[in-house]
Amino acid sequence: MSLDQASGWDDEIVHGLAAPPLSVQTILYGHSQADLDRFVRGLAAAVRVAQRNGSLGSVGIAIGDCSPEPVLDNDRVSSLEEQLGDLGIRRFAYRFFGENLGSAGGHNALFEAFGGELVLIVNPDVYALPGLLCPLFERIGEPGAGIVEARQVPLEHPKAFDHDTGDTSWASTACALVHGDVISSLGGFDAQSFFLYCDDVDFSWRARLAGRRVIYEPTACVFHDKRLDRDGQVQAGDAEVYYSAEAALMMAWKYSRPDLVDTWSEGLLTTGLPSHTRAVETFRQRQAIGQLPEQLDAEGDVAQFVGYAYARHRFAYDDD
Repeated sequence: MSLDQASGWDDEIVHGLAAPPLSVQTILYGHSQADLDRFVRGLAAAVRVAQRNGSLGSVGIAIGDCSPEPVLDNDRVSSLEEQLGDLGIRRFAYRFFGENLGSAGGHNALFEAFGGELVLIVNPDVYALPGLLCPLFERIGEPGAGIVEARQVPLEHPKAFDHDTGDTSWASTACALVHGDVISSLGGFDAQSFFLYCDDVDFSWRARLAGRRVIYEPTACVFHDKRLDRDGQVQAGDAEVYYSAEAALMMAWKYSRPDLVDTWSEGLLTTGLPSHTRAVETFRQRQAIGQLPEQLDAEGDVAQFVGYAYARHRFAYDDD
């Protein structure tokens, strides 16, 4: 089924129980069919477990493709739709956007087409453990919950969270379950300001400003296929270096920290990396023509800037 033919997922009774439906969204950019096959197998296993547990109703999967050329041809779309149907997932849609909308823009386009009471926003390079969905559904039902983030292995993000409530500064949308009304009320991700990085940090902080909880649930787990260099650092290309620097400046501006904009700009210009210089120049050009986002959280109620991070480190024992 083409995404253009669908206006949303229909509710369905699963195993005789009225369970909540789920919309799953993922964005491709040059991923291989092998990557997608692995993603689908893991997700299907998690769906089966949740449906047998009575936690989950019908499931729809929408794939947006921002690649220069389509990852899937018509035959592969039909084959994947049949494969998903055999696995119990009978709603599937694929859209080739024909341009790189970025993660934020791609997810906005999918949500606009499908909506959903509950939406699992997930990267295509994650592999779900079979028990992924049950704890996410349990936590999303708590009072005030807006976003519930899954744990990523082998590189678990070290941001701090409350060990009693799970509340945390922000949720990574490498894998997070979100109330659809949160997405609607916030107008989705800020795709104009954040192309590749920090769209999830900004989305989380805006959700918290609106009074919704952001929760980290470590028993919900995915394998996230990250590659390390010889120094133990995540490998990053020039585009990632550029967009992470640009996003940092945007975050500091949007959350009313002009002091950090100045400090970080000066620091980026001293690294000698062309990507850093270009990020600063682009930010200043947008500032000059009035294309920066509206500033929020002047009192610092939700924003956390700790060094170059957006949350306290879980294993930090000071208040800096």
